[in-house]
Amino acid sequence: MYIPNNIKMQDRSVIHDFINEFGFGIMVSTSLTGTHIPFVLHSDEGENGVLYSHCAKANTHWKELEGADVLIVFSGPHSYISPNWYAQSPAVPTWNYAAVHAYGKVSLLNDKQTLEAVEEVVHQYEPELLVKRDVITDEFRDKLLPAIVGFKVELSHIEGKLKLGQQRKTDDQAGVYNALKNSQDLGAQSLANYMDKLSLGK
Repeated sequence: MYIPNNIKMQDRSVIHDFINEFGFGIMVSTSLTGTHIPFVLHSDEGENGVLYSHCAKANTHWKELEGADVLIVFSGPHSYISPNWYAQSPAVPTWNYAAVHAYGKVSLLNDKQTLEAVEEVVHQYEPELLVKRDVITDEFRDKLLPAIVGFKVELSHIEGKLKLGQQRKTDDQAGVYNALKNSQDLGAQSLANYMDKLSLGK
């Protein structure tokens, strides 16, 4: 990924936080097959962390994954940026976004590890389902488990990009933030909220 130094995520912890917040990624293998799935990051494993996930056994992508190198793309909020929003001119339209690329090698999991990986995803997004077991009963879970393939990706390299206009002057950032915040587009509003979280545009 092309990343100018002034919009690069410099710290590994920032990249890890991004993955934890935007954990639904696209995993691409050397055959250029892509699978859209949620990931859970173990930041304390390996040099750069280890990602855990699973997919349906009916998805034949898993058959080429053992020992394979993959790219996983995580995307955050994004939106079109009009040059009319800047205080300074002339200017051109652009697209602001945040993204992380994670590279690593895949290992398939056994049944016990796959169950743990599945339950970690549930725990991250709706932990009460693991306590109140009347929705996902043990019997129902065990019936579905043979139709799932679990795997982990030991990360060899991770890189992140924050293209949010932070390199522009404060009044330009404010113009972008206010336009996004007041937009009727949900993607634009989401990007404004993310800028707010990073203290950009105010």
